[in-house]
Amino acid sequence: MVNGERLNHILGSLKILHSVKQMIWDQIKAEVLLRIEEEKSLKDYFQLLILSQVDILSSVASILASKLQTDALKTSKIKELLLEAFQSNTKIIKEIEQDLLFFKNEDPACHHLSTPLLFYKGFLGLACYRASHALWINNRKTLALFFQNRASEVLGIDIHPAAKIAGGIMIDHATGVVIGETCTIESKVSIFQGVTLGGKGNESGGKRHPSILEGASIFASSTILGDILVGKNAVVAAGSLVLKSVQENETVAGIPARRVRGLRQNKAEWDPGDSSL
Repeated sequence: MVNGERLNHILGSLKILHSVKQMIWDQIKAEVLLRIEEEKSLKDYFQLLILSQVDILSSVASILASKLQTDALKTSKIKELLLEAFQSNTKIIKEIEQDLLFFKNEDPACHHLSTPLLFYKGFLGLACYRASHALWINNRKTLALFFQNRASEVLGIDIHPAAKIAGGIMIDHATGVVIGETCTIESKVSIFQGVTLGGKGNESGGKRHPSILEGASIFASSTILGDILVGKNAVVAAGSLVLKSVQENETVAGIPARRVRGLRQNKAEWDPGDSSL
């Protein structure tokens, strides 16, 4: 789709700066210019949401605002609130970049950095969570819950603002994903559509939701309930109901989930702090 030779030519013409942040943003803009060459009917759309923006945070806020706006709260105000949340926590820009890079590394259908930004609601849902989480920890809980609710209504992904999610996460397809209040998720975790990381309904206070360790993969329509651990590089097969902790490198499947094999090969080595494109 996006010709590599043409992409390199455009990147050269943009006089790329050598910071990671600028490299990623310039790569996205170069890809979008090629998309415009391919599909001129979307020129105004891409110009408004990507090429006219000053950086990746502004672009993410613009795209989210265009989707989350309501009759009572317009696009410009939502963008302003999102940017305010993004800029309140210096870690967010790095986490969003790590998410983009992990999508591109992990999803075989994702060939370009601009693809998740423009077209993947899992990436946008994560970005919205990152804004709502920043608001939550700054005691702006009503606005945090507003963004959680709008993301659930519009994107079909429901992440509680208090959940703790590292950078470098992929939520693929995303429809029906639910992540509870006390859930923690480490980097390099892949989550697919219909996954629930929930409580058992009989807890009161404290840690009630799962902890997902680095490199784990949770496949479609799986449900993981309670304060349990999914170990490093573990796999939860599609449609499983997990009620007990899963060991490192272990694969579980079924209702209730049981071990089907162990010692999974690690995911391809990738550092979420790696800036390689």
